[in-house]
Amino acid sequence: MVFDPRIPERELCVLGHQLERWAKQRPSQTAIIFDGGETWTWAEALALTQRAAKGLQDLGVSKGDHVLSWQPNNREAVLTWFGLNYLGAVYVPMNTAYRGSLLEHTIALSDARLMICHAGLADRLADVDTAAVTDIVITQGDADLPRHTVHSASALLPDVGLSAMPDLVEPWDTQYIIFTSGTTGPSKAVLSSYAQGYAMGPTTHGAYLDETDRFLINLPLFHVGGTVYVILTLGAGGSCFIDTHFKTDQFWNTVRTHKLTNTCLLAAMIPFLLKRPPAEDDTEHSLRTAICVPWNEDAMELGRRHGIEMRTTFNMTEVSSPMLSDPWPPEPGTCGQVRDGVEARVVDANDCEVAPGEVGELILRTEAPWALNHGYYKNPEATVEAWRNGWFHTGDAFRYDEDGYFYFVDRIKDAIRRRGENISSFEIESEVHAHPDVKEAAAIAAPSDLGDDEVMIVVAPIEGRSVDPQALLEFLQPRMARFMLPRYIRMIDELPKTPTQKVQKHILKTSGITDDTWDREAAGVVLAKDRV
Repeated sequence: MVFDPRIPERELCVLGHQLERWAKQRPSQTAIIFDGGETWTWAEALALTQRAAKGLQDLGVSKGDHVLSWQPNNREAVLTWFGLNYLGAVYVPMNTAYRGSLLEHTIALSDARLMICHAGLADRLADVDTAAVTDIVITQGDADLPRHTVHSASALLPDVGLSAMPDLVEPWDTQYIIFTSGTTGPSKAVLSSYAQGYAMGPTTHGAYLDETDRFLINLPLFHVGGTVYVILTLGAGGSCFIDTHFKTDQFWNTVRTHKLTNTCLLAAMIPFLLKRPPAEDDTEHSLRTAICVPWNEDAMELGRRHGIEMRTTFNMTEVSSPMLSDPWPPEPGTCGQVRDGVEARVVDANDCEVAPGEVGELILRTEAPWALNHGYYKNPEATVEAWRNGWFHTGDAFRYDEDGYFYFVDRIKDAIRRRGENISSFEIESEVHAHPDVKEAAAIAAPSDLGDDEVMIVVAPIEGRSVDPQALLEFLQPRMARFMLPRYIRMIDELPKTPTQKVQKHILKTSGITDDTWDREAAGVVLAKDRV
């Protein structure tokens, strides 16, 4: 038994116990609905999980083993995750966009012997080193992989399942390894316990979400944004709808059809939803609350138009939703206030706290043991660097105000320094996004002859429209400080992104100043001088 009251009891946070609890208390209640209509009750979810666990056990999996799951959002991905955790094994999902050297890196880092792989992805394995992987279960089709022992999807669901969890699984055991998005380089493997997942989900959101909620999950299950909503379902005993991906044209129909009450809306989603012409039925739906990241004017407009209670938060794979706002936070750009059980500081390079309003790095720690990540797998150097002085260093630049609201400024590695000024790429991008013809934009540092940085923005126009660089610069001049105005503007059709919709700025930086990049100095544009 766990006697430390700061750690949730295993019956509350360990996945196998959660399934057994709800199958006993609510056997016929809907638990999970998949795109396409397949629905599991809690009793069915447990029975299918026990069969998947037996199938994985027959394939040689036992407690503590790492198993790769390379699948899109579907029933097999959930069966893999649940079956592994029922055995006490570690669920290791991979980004479905991986290929080549990044795929090799991730497979090698996992130390997995077994992979569960969607048939549509299997051909990417033919030309890469799969390290310790010897066995592969192919789901949703067939594949020819002569270097491996290949099993059909039926191996994942034998006729008879386990009758109970075979091993004791504790809150501090590793539940899953999720790889960071890799926006600045090779992904790191984040070790996450059951206690961390519980802190991220039910502990943080339990005050306003309960068993009556049905969550819309349209972010990938290899991303913490998708994972946390499954964990919320398991924690509250409510239900969820797992979609394959975000679908603008089907979003509201999905909400109404399945009576969905809560979801997460990322920045890339909201403008697409706002493009839909206003309609008389805009408020005729079941969606009650939404988490919006970031909190900006678009998020406010969407909430007002559709009558949704809007909140915002700050989270990343390594932490556990350390900040959450009340409904309708007062200022755009805020991430909310620090939740109970978390300490947050904004510090300089020497970990000394900075004053309100000043920019520094956000560092965190929690009252409860195991409520944050417990390191980067096989990367002790990165673990020590992130956890120095007893605090987890997020790598994010923040500021805070005297009312306790925290504001994201930038990824520290994305900050631009020009003429002695530190410039937030996030703030530049916010202003560029205000242009009516801009779909998305990224601000990056470009080399300067003076030894620091020049500001460069890469812009993707809305389909069917175009953006003139000089006209865009004129649009920006009254909206931002002179030192923030871009020297370089490049137009492309679409920004390179990870499947979790994070812009891969390292790709843009590698491309640098291309032949089609507009240079205001070469064009002879002279900026108006500041009056003061």
